[in-house]
Amino acid sequence: MRSFAVPALGAVVYSESSDLFGIKRFFGNISFVVLLNLLVKPGWVVVENLVQDRLGHASFGLITALSALTLVVAALSDLGLTPYSVQRVAAEPTFMAETFPTLLPLRGALNGVALAAMVGVGWALGYRGAELLLLGAIGIALLLTQYGQFLRGTLQAHQKFNTDAVLSVVEKFLLLGMVLVLIPIGLTLPRYVGVRLAAAAFTTVVLYGLMTRLFGRIKYRWQGPVARKALRSSLPFAMMTLLYGMNERIDMVMLERLASPTEAGYYAGAYRWVDAVMMYAWTVLPLFFAKFASVSRDAPAQRQLLWFGQRVLTLPLLFVVAFVLFRGEVLFWQFSHSTPTEIARMTLCLKILFVNVLVHAFFAIYSTLLTSTMHERAVSWLVAGSIALNVGLNLFFLPRYGAVAASLDTLLCAVAVSVGYLVLVARRTGVGVPFRLLAKLLLAFGLLCGTWHMLQYGLNRTLSWWLEAGVMAVVFGLIVLGTGLVRRSEILSLRRKG
Repeated sequence: MRSFAVPALGAVVYSESSDLFGIKRFFGNISFVVLLNLLVKPGWVVVENLVQDRLGHASFGLITALSALTLVVAALSDLGLTPYSVQRVAAEPTFMAETFPTLLPLRGALNGVALAAMVGVGWALGYRGAELLLLGAIGIALLLTQYGQFLRGTLQAHQKFNTDAVLSVVEKFLLLGMVLVLIPIGLTLPRYVGVRLAAAAFTTVVLYGLMTRLFGRIKYRWQGPVARKALRSSLPFAMMTLLYGMNERIDMVMLERLASPTEAGYYAGAYRWVDAVMMYAWTVLPLFFAKFASVSRDAPAQRQLLWFGQRVLTLPLLFVVAFVLFRGEVLFWQFSHSTPTEIARMTLCLKILFVNVLVHAFFAIYSTLLTSTMHERAVSWLVAGSIALNVGLNLFFLPRYGAVAASLDTLLCAVAVSVGYLVLVARRTGVGVPFRLLAKLLLAFGLLCGTWHMLQYGLNRTLSWWLEAGVMAVVFGLIVLGTGLVRRSEILSLRRKG
């Protein structure tokens, strides 16, 4: 998560060979993380489709809205301590021994505060009885998961990316198996929420045990000054986390409250695929967060990381977005209990939301660069403006247009905040925006979409979707090489033993 070389507080000596070794090693870390997620998370999406099909759009819309609400409020359970500790431990190895005896109990106490806040906010929004019980169970599961992410931050800070990668999929793997067992037995809303809670609890216990084994048992030692200093220092991260949570999830809550649980279900069916695809970005970007932070005073190293990261993040997503735009309807093949009109509505939402994915594919890494190099406050203001715009649009359009309006509002806000990222990078960092690289990526996407359209038009969409996708994958590979986004020499250098 740091630089191509092993991070140090002082100057980092770079050479062509050390850069190459660092890139190859870091690329290997990324590849391993992505491979693990590809083994688990597509299966989870398929199973969750089955769950929604069995429970119905309205029931699943309710549970998704409750989950979104817990994600928004859960920022209180962390208050930015996770990214703050990753940043500090990576730069100062002694920070962990000095501060974690206080951070661990502080983090646990904040979980209790956040849970109470979740239930209180839910009650204020009109949830009662069984809905509040579901909210509490979902909230506990999420808080346990986030506590586990806090523990995993120590691995990221110590550059143990492969171990962290394995741990990142344990909960989903366990939950996948438990839900598959439930489906033939009888899937109900309470049972589904119950297995989510059980999987989160088990994973947290495993993570805590592993952290103890790797770094030794940490004896809790409350020190008020240490806690206050950590909270003050992590406040920019806390604000950013809260704002990002609201920006990403407020649509679902407002849709369920202002339109209907059924409309929320349609949106959830489409957004699930966005979450699945964007998991690639949210898996890769934390690695770059730590890498950028380790060379926060070295603009040339940051620039090299940015050019590398831009291609790693964007290129795979370009193909996925094009596939959804041309063949998105095939992703809803499991919804046997839905009408053609419902499938068409979810497909429209899906395509709009994947244009939003395209925007993130181009610009999300600039947010990572900014937040890892002490520009959290400016990013928070950007996201706050995006939330204000989103809420305003939602209040006006959601009651009438439902899930489609939520999708469009999400896209408009993503565009607005991404423009802000570019302005901040250009004005506040010495890295600069690689406009030429962005233009090449946009050209590659345009060529891909143009070729895909001609293929469908020429063959009148007679090819099977999987054969069509295979042909276009080969075409996209040629486009990437032809535009110089990836050079043959780079591929050969990564294959050489370093």
